[in-house]
Amino acid sequence: MPGYMAPLRDLCFVYRELLDPGVIQALPGYEEVTPELVESILTAAGRFCEQQLFPLNRSGDEQGCLFDQGRVVTPSGFREAYNAFTEAGWTTLQGDPGYGGQGLPKYVNIMLEEIISSANFSFGLYPGLTGGACSAINAYASDALKRRFLPKMVAGEWSGTMCLTEPQCGTDLGLLRTRAEPLGNGRYLLHGSKMFITAGEHDLTENIIHLVLARTPDAPGGIGGVTLFLVPKIRVLDDGTLGRPNGVSCGSIERKMGIHACSTCVINFDAAEGYLVGELNRGMAAMFVMMNSERLAVGIQGLGIAEAAYQNAVAYARERLQGRSPSGAKYPDKPADPILVHPDVRRMLLTMRAYVEGNRALSGWVARELDRSLRHPDPQSRREAADFVALMTPVVKAFMTDSGFEVANLGMQVFGGHGYIRENGMEQYVRDARVAQIYEGTNGIQAMDLVGRKMPAHAGRYLRRFFHPVSSYLEEKRSDSGMQRLLLPLASAFGRLQRATVWLAAEGAVNPEEAGAAATEYLRLFGLVALGYLWARMAEIGFRRQDGDEAVFYQAKVDTARFYCERILPQSGALCASIMAGSAGMMRFNDKAF
Repeated sequence: MPGYMAPLRDLCFVYRELLDPGVIQALPGYEEVTPELVESILTAAGRFCEQQLFPLNRSGDEQGCLFDQGRVVTPSGFREAYNAFTEAGWTTLQGDPGYGGQGLPKYVNIMLEEIISSANFSFGLYPGLTGGACSAINAYASDALKRRFLPKMVAGEWSGTMCLTEPQCGTDLGLLRTRAEPLGNGRYLLHGSKMFITAGEHDLTENIIHLVLARTPDAPGGIGGVTLFLVPKIRVLDDGTLGRPNGVSCGSIERKMGIHACSTCVINFDAAEGYLVGELNRGMAAMFVMMNSERLAVGIQGLGIAEAAYQNAVAYARERLQGRSPSGAKYPDKPADPILVHPDVRRMLLTMRAYVEGNRALSGWVARELDRSLRHPDPQSRREAADFVALMTPVVKAFMTDSGFEVANLGMQVFGGHGYIRENGMEQYVRDARVAQIYEGTNGIQAMDLVGRKMPAHAGRYLRRFFHPVSSYLEEKRSDSGMQRLLLPLASAFGRLQRATVWLAAEGAVNPEEAGAAATEYLRLFGLVALGYLWARMAEIGFRRQDGDEAVFYQAKVDTARFYCERILPQSGALCASIMAGSAGMMRFNDKAF
């Protein structure tokens, strides 16, 4: 049976030592968010998730959701766990205090999301989507709608979804057909069907609030004619109480590869009353508040799955006795050595560890800048932080889910045949991790966003928010002889990223297909360099903390950084060569030959 313990020490290392908690505490409204407070929140979160959510992970996967005549019943124990989750106040963590939230930093909530995703990925999708819906409503809805819907959603009594996809349109939302007929006073009747709606119907809350993209009768074609509407499953009366059903129904739930305990629904709107959110024909601007929130959250899901897979792979490698070390028996008193001694097993475990801890550092860096973008008193500082978050959002979503799936697969490989069977739990991590590379915009779409939108934006302004700190760090440490073993591979990889960026900008201006051909490799190259920079900084801290009770913890930081820079970061060379090979080899291939 698998196990899980929240990685509190490493979460606190990133928050307290790598990223400087004073940056968060200096923001208006966060003065009392001390490192000690954050640590106490994480400790409580870890205890709750280990005790209440993790025990339901496997049973929820095996039982799945039940669909019965439009109703969805979640697996046994989920309702009780959700009630305990809301009663403990976890849904209120980042909520606006004006609507019952605690108003804590986004970074704190992102650390909570990682722990939840490790303990029970499917469960976390229900409150996670609600948080994203609250962000969009808070940013674009009228004050009347906020007062009417946000308090119940923040409290977790009502949940939220995002309804975008239709059978004929996924990425290309300009093709959507759902209609919205005006009734006056910001009210509309919606007609249409949406598919792949995560948590679209369930029995955890008394109401479900759908954020729906649709077209009004006189809307222009394409993406410029899309509007966002708030559509409750059950009508909400003026006094906030529930009225009658609202013409929203679940037509079916999908039978999926993974996340069985979370319902993925077809949702039908039959003259369902909805309310305008934001401006007519500007729905994508409002929806992107939730979409970008969810893209960051999906990256965290990849990290969460990877952490759980790593913990279980390490535990198995310590216990499983097979063969002897190539250099001679390490445990001669036992009939065989544990597989932990074998070089290839260590390669897999260190690869897993390097991605997990590196991605945790990356998510923390982006989360800190997200809080700065929202709270910093200086407009220029807010803009710089917002630029960085915009640049790194596709990297977080795609790189962290790609590596999360890779880590889950490596974890199963460590188990060998015992990983392929259900009772050890590793195959569930592989199945669950796979969806994160697909939803909220496939990772290929994220790569195109990075290359096609973020890279050229404002004459490269977004890129400078990443390139400048990395370049400055390399320059600052160039004379530090103890760091050269890490800095030389990082400098080489960073140089490749710079060359690839210049090449793509020049070639893409002549032939737009170059960007599409290189996008996925470019995003991976970007992610590898980002982790290389963060691993160098983590190792620097480790070098300074070699003595004391936690010497093993800090030495492990140094050793993992060396492994990353020596065994993973060199992938940057192949990626750079692939990018600069150009698009001709794939685009000239005869369509009829496929």
